[in-house]
Amino acid sequence: MRRRGDTPLALAFLAPSLVLFGVWAFYPLVRTVQLGFYRQDPFGNNRTWVGLDQYREALTSADFRHSLWVSVAYVLLTVPASLLLGLGLAVLAHQQLRGMRIFRTIFSSTVATSVAVASLLWLVLLHPSLGIYNQFRRSLGWDTVDFLNDPGTALRAVALTTVWQNLGLVFIVMIAGLQSIPQDLYEAAELDGHGAWSRFRRITLPMLSPTILFASVLLLIHAFQSFGQIDLLTPGGGPLKSTNVLVYQLYSTVYESRDPGLASAQAVVLFAIIFLLTMVQMRFLERRVHYGR
Repeated sequence: MRRRGDTPLALAFLAPSLVLFGVWAFYPLVRTVQLGFYRQDPFGNNRTWVGLDQYREALTSADFRHSLWVSVAYVLLTVPASLLLGLGLAVLAHQQLRGMRIFRTIFSSTVATSVAVASLLWLVLLHPSLGIYNQFRRSLGWDTVDFLNDPGTALRAVALTTVWQNLGLVFIVMIAGLQSIPQDLYEAAELDGHGAWSRFRRITLPMLSPTILFASVLLLIHAFQSFGQIDLLTPGGGPLKSTNVLVYQLYSTVYESRDPGLASAQAVVLFAIIFLLTMVQMRFLERRVHYGR
């Protein structure tokens, strides 16, 4: 009875958040699904019911399938690298050494960098004629490399930018997880004769597994939603559409093909892909997660 009596008060506290979620998340999602059933011009006129035709077109389109594979490759380039590098930096910065706070500040600084700033920074570094890297190669008498205009390297160059920007977030999440691990476990393992690698494998990784799962899910979602660095570093989807990820394909469908209905169907398919992959991660990776008490 007491819990039932607290329900109106709980709903009152939740009401502002529910309203915000409803306006900014649930309504746009429902509206996007609805738009996928209609073919219309960019101004919302001449609406024609087409049912699931646009969803079928989105799934069978060669451009959409190509963008899907590019997105998968982009995820594979960015998510594991961001996790491993962020975890490695966090483990190094977790050492109780003098001056380590300076390195923690440096490692976490990229979290305050916007996509635009990070993209322009790496554009300066990788530019074929003005870039610092190519100027260094030129000073050694080597040929310059046009990373962003070569179909074989464009996606990797954009992925490098994303990994660099992700480091700050992953580092902060990992360092927070490391600080929550009781030091008594390390001391007991050291007394038992376990070395640094053994302590990392038997204590750090199991105790940090919930944090790693959270970071991997977050990075996966961010990777599939990447757009800014693609547009700034490789406009038009890159050479031979080598960086034309799914979100950029949606953008092209709306602003170049002038087909908001098809773009809505593609957006719903992208949402379904992200949702399914997140559920797969939660289903299979959570089995290896150790929730310490």
